[in-house]
Amino acid sequence: MRGFSIKQHDFNPGLFDELKTDHYAKDLWPIVYILSDNTIKEAYVGETTDTYARMNSHLKSSSKKRLTSVHLIGSPKFNKSATLDIESNLIKYLSGDGNFKLLNGNLGLANHNYYQKPDVYWHLFKSIWDELRTEGLARHSLEHIDNSDLFKYSPYKSLRYEQVTALQVMLKGILNEQCKTVLMEGGAGTGKTILAIFLFKLLATDSEDFNYGDFGDQELEFLELVEQIKIKYPKLKMGFVVPMSSFRATMKQVFKNIKGLKASMVIGPAAVSREKFDILIVDEAHRLRRRKSIGAYIGAFNKAAIRLGLDPNEANELEWVTLQSGKTILFYDENQSIKPSDVDKGEFKKLKANPKTIVEKLRSQFRVLGGNDYVDFIDKLMQCKLPETTGTFNSKAYEFVLFDSVGQLVSEIKQRDKECGLSRTVAGFSWDWLSNKEGQEHVKDIKIGDTELKWNAVTEDWINSANAVNEVGCIHTTQGYDLNYAGIIFGHEISYDKESHRIVIKKEHYKDSTGRQTDSAEQLKEYIVNIYKTMMLRGIKGTYLYACDPDLRDYLANYIPLHRSEPEIPQVQFLQLEEVIPYENAIPVYHLDAAAGEFGENQKVSELDWVKPPKFLRVTQDHFACRIIGESMNKVIPNGSYAVFKRYQGGARGGQIVLVEYTDLQDSEFGSCYTVKEYQSKKSVSEDGWEHESIILKPLSTHSDYQDIVIREDQIAQFRVIGTFECVLT
Repeated sequence: MRGFSIKQHDFNPGLFDELKTDHYAKDLWPIVYILSDNTIKEAYVGETTDTYARMNSHLKSSSKKRLTSVHLIGSPKFNKSATLDIESNLIKYLSGDGNFKLLNGNLGLANHNYYQKPDVYWHLFKSIWDELRTEGLARHSLEHIDNSDLFKYSPYKSLRYEQVTALQVMLKGILNEQCKTVLMEGGAGTGKTILAIFLFKLLATDSEDFNYGDFGDQELEFLELVEQIKIKYPKLKMGFVVPMSSFRATMKQVFKNIKGLKASMVIGPAAVSREKFDILIVDEAHRLRRRKSIGAYIGAFNKAAIRLGLDPNEANELEWVTLQSGKTILFYDENQSIKPSDVDKGEFKKLKANPKTIVEKLRSQFRVLGGNDYVDFIDKLMQCKLPETTGTFNSKAYEFVLFDSVGQLVSEIKQRDKECGLSRTVAGFSWDWLSNKEGQEHVKDIKIGDTELKWNAVTEDWINSANAVNEVGCIHTTQGYDLNYAGIIFGHEISYDKESHRIVIKKEHYKDSTGRQTDSAEQLKEYIVNIYKTMMLRGIKGTYLYACDPDLRDYLANYIPLHRSEPEIPQVQFLQLEEVIPYENAIPVYHLDAAAGEFGENQKVSELDWVKPPKFLRVTQDHFACRIIGESMNKVIPNGSYAVFKRYQGGARGGQIVLVEYTDLQDSEFGSCYTVKEYQSKKSVSEDGWEHESIILKPLSTHSDYQDIVIREDQIAQFRVIGTFECVLT
């Protein structure tokens, strides 16, 4: 038994006769359902405790009665909280999957905790998703969807409290006759783009597609505001303005796959000059341009300005969007302005001072797992404002590492890409882009010591291009995007002056010809520092750095943990037998290549080696040490080192490093039936509880050739956890 059922029915009035035999429907159990049509590729996800009434209502709906199939998902484990949660996850992941366009509005998505949510119901949802893939309702794995732009920028997301407050401010600003502009300020990773798309979808969705009544007064307030806007603008005309062409192409793909939105709604600033809009929402507004160092774009810029009756020499794109819209919503971060062509921040200050402008700030970090602490650290690091006593950055949630080898950095990024996808190497513009010239496609642009690398071969949506992991991107191909891991090469154009304790710029090494055309050396420094800060806020899980300049590398090493290419094997202190007081000043060492059968049993004290335990360890008779041979766990346990374990006495072990005995396995590195790996398990749910489907023993290695060991259900009897890892002996 899987612990759930998915039953498919034709979606027509004959459905009600079939429901008479459905246990979950006739007994008013909470269920989740998917209405769909495989021809028009549309779907609707919902949950209910009254299947009859809800299906009857949907059959009367002009948009839903066109759908032809309904899948009813039921489980004895379902309760109201669980079905709201599973409904929310289905909406998010089906939207990101792209197989169907969803009719759902983007209100009413549950984001609350409840009993056994992470332990039971997430496993249940994953099993339901696998079954939906079997039945053809879903195409991609959850892991694949997590890395997709369609999922990352989906409007079907639960907003955080700060975002909800900002959304209310924007809706009220649109209704406020005294307000012309709403300026949403927020740093990289504060959720500006998601909020912008959410707002756009909210205003573009028919009211009948909202979920009513699930979340009380707050939802009703939103619905009332939206209704008032639609009364005020009965034929609402909106545009979603994205200044950067590469990111604009990505947003067009996102809009294309969302019901109610179209790719043509995503426009560049020049297109704004051709028509009027009720509302313009501008993402990445700090990248709006002025007529300075804009290269080939100068002709189109001049025409757009003249079309609006403006002097091209004085006009800028910020002026265009405010002229052409009744209401303008700007998402802005002055610290992400990176070129002299960007509208001067002074223009935004004037706008903020205007009484017809409402200013709201987003402060919470949603992208990087290091949170606001990491963002603040990066800001002070690049301004040289960290006290000397700060020490190196330390976070259990975020991997921030300085490399002494650029080749090793690139290798690690490729390994992270194999493990979790969306890991890319990016660099400052310190090398000419030679490979973009005809006949030079195979030229290596970047040479650092023995390492040779190539700039990005494409400019639009480079992050998702086929060969991106083998290339190096720049700020122009990464700004606006999320990565799991970012490997950043600080080029020769940025250094550190030890005497003045300041970041310094070497303009002669900066190869962005338009970026060099600044009004002053300080302005150039501001742009380049902004570039590196922006790139260092791309990585969700981690950021790896390499600095070409030795002085800068020395400065960074004061505050960033160093990656060691060859980890040192810790030295342990063995004790003479006469010194040993068992389990007081010593713990035993077992030799895995010699042990067999019952682990550690029937061995005399005199036959064992004894080592001094670490000072912090409260020693018990369950503690022991083993020497770990091989590279399969070298991210945590260096080859040849001694590791301390505690005998396993039961309890949860998921995600822990364990020493296991498996009688049908001979680990070649240990030469025995024992191995050390990270423990994971895949479970199946039934009416009687949980059962293991399989156990996965994962290596944690910098070498990609180590594979997971999968122990299937019929092999689990030969499997035994001996101990859980405590630490490496030093």
